[in-house]
Amino acid sequence: MSAAATAALRTGAPETEEIVDTYRDLAAPVVAQIADEGFTAQWRAMADLGVLQLAGPDATAPGPVTRSLAVIEGIGLAGADPGLCYALASQLFGMQFPLRDALGDGAWRAVDDVQQGRVLLCHALTERGGGSDPFSMETRARRDGDGFVLDGAKTFITAAPVADRAIVFARTAEGRSPFALSAFLFPLDLPGIRRGETFAKTALPTVPMGELIFEGARLPAGALLGEEGSGLAVMASTTAWERSVILGYALGPMQRLLARTVDWAADRDHFNRSMGASHQVAGRISDMALALHRSRVQLYSMAARLDAGTPARQLAAEAALTKISVSEDYVRLTEHATALSGVRAFLPDFDLAADLAGPMAALTYAGPNDLLRVGVARQLGLPVEN
Repeated sequence: MSAAATAALRTGAPETEEIVDTYRDLAAPVVAQIADEGFTAQWRAMADLGVLQLAGPDATAPGPVTRSLAVIEGIGLAGADPGLCYALASQLFGMQFPLRDALGDGAWRAVDDVQQGRVLLCHALTERGGGSDPFSMETRARRDGDGFVLDGAKTFITAAPVADRAIVFARTAEGRSPFALSAFLFPLDLPGIRRGETFAKTALPTVPMGELIFEGARLPAGALLGEEGSGLAVMASTTAWERSVILGYALGPMQRLLARTVDWAADRDHFNRSMGASHQVAGRISDMALALHRSRVQLYSMAARLDAGTPARQLAAEAALTKISVSEDYVRLTEHATALSGVRAFLPDFDLAADLAGPMAALTYAGPNDLLRVGVARQLGLPVEN
């Protein structure tokens, strides 16, 4: 795809697009070097480029959320593995930014080593018996002196097999009271904590997923995030942050797939003419461009609102709508590319091989779209039951 065509799809402010291009160029040689490395080595290589740094306020540059979104898009454009991009985006938007908001300056400085990439975080909410209903959780933390004792298990946790610290949600009171849950942040090398099963995945297989098991693990008082009973509020913040901008990890792969498909259609001879001369082909490619354009506009709009100081929890409905829209556009864009590539889309050794599972996973990660729709309908005033 020509530079002019690529520029037509770039809708951000010039300084934002400059960050995208800078990180695309910085990451490209690194991506080639680490292609055969394991997840942790790839993570650290990206961190060494500054991908996990939360920039401070700067009147002459995009805000920190916009910057981080542009960085994630840039490394995706460079060809960084989509699973790696997802994991980086998950830590940035689902953990680092919310933690910086929730913790005081001193407490944040105590954990800001995550920005250097030598400490990985994971977000432990889901259990084998439930995930979308937080009040079904069975993991419990009981008071013990000035700390807590934690028992239970969390599962389907991105990066659990390699994480150094975890944000863990546990029940500290009975019933479905909004104050029944609490959130904790602690290192995973404490006695009484072990890693359970590591799951093989068909979607985003390069980023590990596993479970954590707590058997009488004693947590220090400083592990509590916020106040006891504020877990639901912490959860609302982390999920709103994540849903607002985590799909930024898809922008690079979407753009690369569109460019690859345009080049294929332009060069392919089909019935004695260029395949791209077909109105049907042109329509599909235009729909791919529309999906990418819509996704970029929505994600950068959400980033701008967060940079402007809008609390993430106030953006819950917009975050859900953004996550639904971008994930479904990611799937549609991939379906169009697959239809145009034909059988080549299903042959892994061909340049046109398609990843269908990755985009489909976006419909579920950070909350299943069907349940997010229910939440949006509730906020619109419908009496939708659980």
